[in-house]
Amino acid sequence: MAKILIAEDDDNLRMLMTMRLKGKYEVEAVSDGAAALERYEKGGIDLIITDIMMPSVDGYGLVESVRSMGHNTPVIMLTAKDGMMDKGKGFAVGTDDYMTKPVNFEELTWRIDALLRRSKIANEGKITIGEVVVDKGSFTVTRGEEKFELPTKEFQLLYLLLSYPGKIFTKENILDSVWGYASESDEYTVRTHINRLRNKFEHFPEFEIVTIRGVGYKAVINK
Repeated sequence: MAKILIAEDDDNLRMLMTMRLKGKYEVEAVSDGAAALERYEKGGIDLIITDIMMPSVDGYGLVESVRSMGHNTPVIMLTAKDGMMDKGKGFAVGTDDYMTKPVNFEELTWRIDALLRRSKIANEGKITIGEVVVDKGSFTVTRGEEKFELPTKEFQLLYLLLSYPGKIFTKENILDSVWGYASESDEYTVRTHINRLRNKFEHFPEFEIVTIRGVGYKAVINK
């Protein structure tokens, strides 16, 4: 079970968040940034939820301190403000996601789960979907006794799509992410690689690559 650290100086909101998130996650909650840093340094925290305006050390300072330690622990920043400057500063210091109060707890859990999943993928270099393991270290996809060693671009394309299931990537997004801005590859190249991946993994029940007509592609995880 993932362990979440909440830094929030509003007593009612802090208690409410703790109650709503406990059970699905392990939760520890403190009332200011200094206490959050003290707890964080003891280790074992998988994700931080922090308010911006707090006594002692504010949310910006908390995130800056965590990043200065060289840690990539996901951070969701909460604030009553919704100005672009506040969001810009939050992302600039290393915040991963941003939510405006009042908190929608269903949306918050979606964002927590997405960040935890991406963090796990980044740290392990592997995506696991049921029996399927996509290994970035070896450019392989395995399922039981089956093992596919993919060409570099095919693997990078599959890894990109499976890292963000449900997200639609335009052909331009894919070209920039997989082939690079300076590449002379075109939409035909993307379509060809998509078709190759489909042919190889069409018998896998765990996922599929879906075409969004006129837009691009997305990976769908079948549960």
